[in-house]
Amino acid sequence: MFKDNTTLIAELVSDLQPVSPLSFRRGMVVTACGAALALLGVFGFMGLRPTLLSGPFDPVFFLAAGSFLILGIAASVAVVGMSRPQVGNEHGGWIWAAAMATLLPLTALMVSLFRPASAVAGVFVEHGLDCLVKGSAFGLIVGAGLTLWLRRGAPTSTATAGLLTGVATGSFGIFAYSLHCVYNDIVHIGLWHSLAVAISAATGRVLVPLLVKW
Repeated sequence: MFKDNTTLIAELVSDLQPVSPLSFRRGMVVTACGAALALLGVFGFMGLRPTLLSGPFDPVFFLAAGSFLILGIAASVAVVGMSRPQVGNEHGGWIWAAAMATLLPLTALMVSLFRPASAVAGVFVEHGLDCLVKGSAFGLIVGAGLTLWLRRGAPTSTATAGLLTGVATGSFGIFAYSLHCVYNDIVHIGLWHSLAVAISAATGRVLVPLLVKW
């Protein structure tokens, strides 16, 4: 039966319900709450490193932790922005933060070339794996929040959104765990801490698109 355009449109929209638009500020609050919970988790279950408040203060620790924190924030900003697609939106700011953080594993590689093989054995590897696993685990709080936020939105590139969700997850997680880790060695930080971010990014790239569909 033929229906005029007015009737057809009325039938199509009759079941629609109004929804509140996604707020960028609210998305960042979700991220901040996840990061805060990760910090509280490290503080409550692991404890803070003894020198964090009393010193001595190692510049490598502050540079590395700051790099991961900035990368986590930049990736989160991009993810929250991608949940609200708009014409002309740019989400490339995180690339500069990632380039800065990449200096850590590159420096670790250069330094390790002049160290004996025994320097990466024993307790170094054991503690490195501990940082890798626990740092990634604490970041899952942030990853869960960002994934739920993406599910509420409409990202046009779920693959990129998943990758950046993983980057934010690993970055915030290893930043939080850095407050417990007692190692200031650039090889340890550049290898194991950076690896936590890389593995989280790869995991997010694979899993998040499966969870975010619209």
